[in-house]
Amino acid sequence: MSGPTIGVLALQGDVREHVAALAGAGADARPVRRPVELDAVDGLVIPGGESTTISKLADIFEMREPIDKRIAGGMPVYGSCAGMIMLASEVLDGRPDQRGFAGIDMTVRRNAFGRQVDSFEAPVEITGVAGEPFHAVFIRAPWVERVGAGVEVLGRVTDGPAADRIVAVRQGNLLATSFHPELTGDLRLHRYFVDLVRAAA
Repeated sequence: MSGPTIGVLALQGDVREHVAALAGAGADARPVRRPVELDAVDGLVIPGGESTTISKLADIFEMREPIDKRIAGGMPVYGSCAGMIMLASEVLDGRPDQRGFAGIDMTVRRNAFGRQVDSFEAPVEITGVAGEPFHAVFIRAPWVERVGAGVEVLGRVTDGPAADRIVAVRQGNLLATSFHPELTGDLRLHRYFVDLVRAAA
């Protein structure tokens, strides 16, 4: 059985790593930066990077409205780190001109764990993903301060100064994590998303 076609929004950020992880998880993975390329995919990953830059480039490449439409139409989307910020309905500490896709009813705090020097790694258990806790890599990461009634919390930091902070959520076909699974070689979250896309197709 051939895998679903999943795009990685290739405006800025760790695009190559997500393409490789999705391919390893059984998807036909490809970079997407034009509306015509978006039309050809069953699901989309918004990678980690700089959320304000991704927001600007989404307008320059005329991707904002096509992505909004596909999200409204039920296309599965997974956002990691900056991608989580782009999927949030409300962003704290963002720039005033920053606009995301507002797909998930949640409030996220940008750079919540601190600046680059405060990047860290921690174990995170993800509901619905079997096996050991994820070795989660946080780089200038956001966290979730509020979720709406339709949002399922999939993972929290278990210990340390950020204990109990929400770092993984799902609302319908939309999935978001504060951390970067594409940097660890652990493909379980990408497999989870590939299965989600396959089920939605």
